[in-house]
Amino acid sequence: MSYYVGAYASSPCTSGWDPELEASYYEALKASDKIKGLEHPFLGETLHAQDDEWFLSNIDPNWNFVFTCVPGTMAAIGKTPEFGIASDDDAGRAQALAFMEKARAAIAKLNAHAGRQVVQAIEIQTAPNRSKASSSVASLTATLETMLGWDWQGARIVIEHCDTYIEGQVPAKGFLTLADEIAAVEAVNKKLGADVGIVINWGRSVIETRSESGAIEHINQAKNAGVLAGVMFSGVSDQDTPYGTWADTHMPAAPSANATIGAEGSLMSEAQIQQCIQAAGGKDLPVIGVKIGIRPKDETVAKRVAYNQAVLAMIDRA
Repeated sequence: MSYYVGAYASSPCTSGWDPELEASYYEALKASDKIKGLEHPFLGETLHAQDDEWFLSNIDPNWNFVFTCVPGTMAAIGKTPEFGIASDDDAGRAQALAFMEKARAAIAKLNAHAGRQVVQAIEIQTAPNRSKASSSVASLTATLETMLGWDWQGARIVIEHCDTYIEGQVPAKGFLTLADEIAAVEAVNKKLGADVGIVINWGRSVIETRSESGAIEHINQAKNAGVLAGVMFSGVSDQDTPYGTWADTHMPAAPSANATIGAEGSLMSEAQIQQCIQAAGGKDLPVIGVKIGIRPKDETVAKRVAYNQAVLAMIDRA
């Protein structure tokens, strides 16, 4: 099988945009038969953060895509804490809807270039950070109803669950609880006959619960509600590592008997990945993939691709 890769997280362009270096990275990704396409970051304006035309000329014409709004959302709440699709602040929610309109235009541009529907889903996140601004199920529900009235050219709207705000715990994201997200999704799906889903990010669920079992708990919660749309594997550590402690830095998986390349101290093991796939009911969900960051930041392109391939192989063996 083949899966999505959040390639932007392991890009070699860590100290500035280098189109030739990034092109060599994309060429290596295109050589893998385990990659069906990219989890592509939307930052809020254009299709690609640096150069739309570069991006369109370097992607594989056979790839499919899942857009993720988390990079642009985090940038926006850094400037305006009230920004977010679940915000109780009218201006902050309006800004988030304007952001989503631009994401829709970027999806249309990519589909038009490909001459087919290549964007299969858009992952949205339930900002704002609840430690800094108010949010609610009602506000999220209203946003989803508005977005479902737009033409997404077949892309499915899915909520990527991020860690929620917990008293006494510094959040990485601090968004709505999974229960709140499920409530909003169930409400709009029932009211509008829609198919909004939820994607679980392994690392963010583990950061929230401070336990490897947290990802499985969240998978089961979404599956039991009938809204599980995918799992993205992104690691985390509870130790002082180059990736930080309980930090959302997309740590690679730990080495295993089948994979000698990996990140020491990562809680995301091959056994954990297998358990999550089993809990999810297999690998036929619309969104299954990996998003990892790489340390040191000057690591080679070959090693960056190898780290991704190692996690993809773990998913494949599950």
